[in-house]
Amino acid sequence: MIIDQSTKKNNILIVDDHPFIIEGYKNAITRYNPDEFEFFITQAKDCESAYGIITNPDTLLFDIAFLDISMPPYEEKNIYSGEDLARLISEFMPKCKIILLTMYTELLKIKTIIKTINPNGLVIKNDLTFDELLFAFDKVIKNEKYYSQSVLKMLAQSEEDSIEIDQFDKEILFHISKGTKLSDIPQYIPISLGAIERRKIKLKELLKIEEGSDIDLVREAKSKGLLF
Repeated sequence: MIIDQSTKKNNILIVDDHPFIIEGYKNAITRYNPDEFEFFITQAKDCESAYGIITNPDTLLFDIAFLDISMPPYEEKNIYSGEDLARLISEFMPKCKIILLTMYTELLKIKTIIKTINPNGLVIKNDLTFDELLFAFDKVIKNEKYYSQSVLKMLAQSEEDSIEIDQFDKEILFHISKGTKLSDIPQYIPISLGAIERRKIKLKELLKIEEGSDIDLVREAKSKGLLF
């Protein structure tokens, strides 16, 4: 009986603006079942270099991508984070599994990532160890979801601790962040000025900045993942 000694080849993309973190990921990945898998790793240091790799027609399709959420943006192409890169990969390489890594620990931000990106893996960097990275990689490569312990703990929190807003609220926040006068927002959103004013007051109550300015509102909304 002849045993097939061939290995399964996987193309991996790692995007992080810290070279030593990239090396840590590579070190873990290359130690994963070396008798069974062979990995070809491509790395990028920011959103611009990652964009160039992902959109290059000569780039081989990636099987798994590790993306840091917070990175230097590529404003020219409206790529501001690992989340935007995840959307880009889903467009160009829909079968690629996405693992997002972040320092964010806000429940709303985590829920927003899961709702909008639905990554195969989501890891809070403070949870990350060599063994944890291997465990996450093992889960994802086997077509299973992986959320690190801090993510699971946050998701288990009571729903009353989270903040939910609708599309009108999001659009109001967007226009406020762009400096649009409140009186002009009804030109863009099909609700009355009075309704917009009431929603703005409610948003400040939800974010616990009743006495804060519009700048405070925008800053807090961004920190909670309500505004990007």
